[in-house]
Amino acid sequence: MKILVGSQNPVKIDAAREAFSRFFDNVEIVGINVPSGVPDQPVEEQVLEGAKNRAGALRRLNNEKNLGAGYFVGIEGGIAMLAGKWFSFGGMCVMDAKGNTGFGTSPLFELPEFIISELLKGVELGDVMDKLQNETNTKQKHGAIGFFTNGVMNRKELYVPGIITAMIPLVKSELFNGKREDFII
Repeated sequence: MKILVGSQNPVKIDAAREAFSRFFDNVEIVGINVPSGVPDQPVEEQVLEGAKNRAGALRRLNNEKNLGAGYFVGIEGGIAMLAGKWFSFGGMCVMDAKGNTGFGTSPLFELPEFIISELLKGVELGDVMDKLQNETNTKQKHGAIGFFTNGVMNRKELYVPGIITAMIPLVKSELFNGKREDFII
């Protein structure tokens, strides 16, 4: 099973490999940079919109170049407010070759106000975390979640559940695409 991921970030590619390996044997994951169509630091609905844009761009590319992929994965990191608190999370969109689409999210984790103020100015979380940790390219390593959990969870581990849950409408398509009267509840 060939799967295209809308990034060449090794964390996103490895997360997709782990998630899809739970559904299929012999997965081949190919990372291709495609545009998200949203700001570099997505906020609220832009997170899932960016993920969907990436998955759709991959599907179009697959059709144009006959790449033979069966699934397309868009992953977009961003922030959203819930119950008066700002959270960071990954938004995932998985699309199949027919265009059927599912969405999922990673676990959400709260961010401190001083970081949120930078993100709302458009600064990317990865850049803020690099500066905070005096490191470079942490988003391709442990990510913000690795810092905030003292290494208990890394970015790949954060993303795997979101990809798995994005598959729900695809693996249970009869429940999402069927007529209500087809099912007794």
